[in-house]
Amino acid sequence: MKYDKINSQAKINLSLHVIKKLKNNYHNIESLVTFLKLSDDILVRKSSIQSHKVLFYGKFAKGINNQNTITKLLSILDKKNLLSNQKFEIKIKKNIPQKSGMGGGSMNAASILRYFIKKKIINISNAKVTKIANLIGSDVALGLEKKNSILFNNGKIERINYKTNLHVLVAKPNISYSTRSIYLKVKNYSKPTYASKSQLFFKINNLARSVNDLEDIVFKKYLSVKNLKFFLLDLPGVIFARMTGTGSAIVAYFKTKRTANNAAKIFMKKYRNYLFIVSKTI
Repeated sequence: MKYDKINSQAKINLSLHVIKKLKNNYHNIESLVTFLKLSDDILVRKSSIQSHKVLFYGKFAKGINNQNTITKLLSILDKKNLLSNQKFEIKIKKNIPQKSGMGGGSMNAASILRYFIKKKIINISNAKVTKIANLIGSDVALGLEKKNSILFNNGKIERINYKTNLHVLVAKPNISYSTRSIYLKVKNYSKPTYASKSQLFFKINNLARSVNDLEDIVFKKYLSVKNLKFFLLDLPGVIFARMTGTGSAIVAYFKTKRTANNAAKIFMKKYRNYLFIVSKTI
């Protein structure tokens, strides 16, 4: 049987506000989220083998173990008997850097879950889909639709039919750290900003004024991330630059492909050993 191909797009946070800490030590956040053309390539097919087979390969596959978002998704679906004892072979070419704040693993799980629904391999309500997504990870539900999204502080997600059409230079220092380690240091909280569904939040002027509350925490501990952001802010044609998620990637935003590519050339001369990717919002 032939493989079906899935594109699993990178997720970026255009803004991120930490609203409060919960009793379970997690946090309520609100965020504006978009997706990039940058994607992991996933191949999926039904198999006659007795158990699922999941293989990661590519530039950013190193270190991914047997307990990952995809195996967790398959385990949940098996326990709920939603796959009707069908088994699958899944191959993932990792083009999205790990521990960058772009949600590569979460988007992989979301893309496969969405594939199972589209192919009618599983047939459940939207509420149950969201519940399964949340069992895997807090970001997974965001990837169920590849549209600009508002994550409200109560966990509700609204999709916006509005395209930002921004070109980006994603840059990542040679450091990695856990999301949990950053959230453990949160002491100050923001008041909710997004109270309703509005495409105005995604207008460039509003995005440029937005913030990521986690930047100050990361910058205090990792000076290289702070320095990277301020270097990107000085690039010709940049509209704004912001850390996505807990980082360590910083994203610089441009109106045109040419300015993004020119910025990348300048970046390469300064940071020869840093990872960078030029892409576009979808």
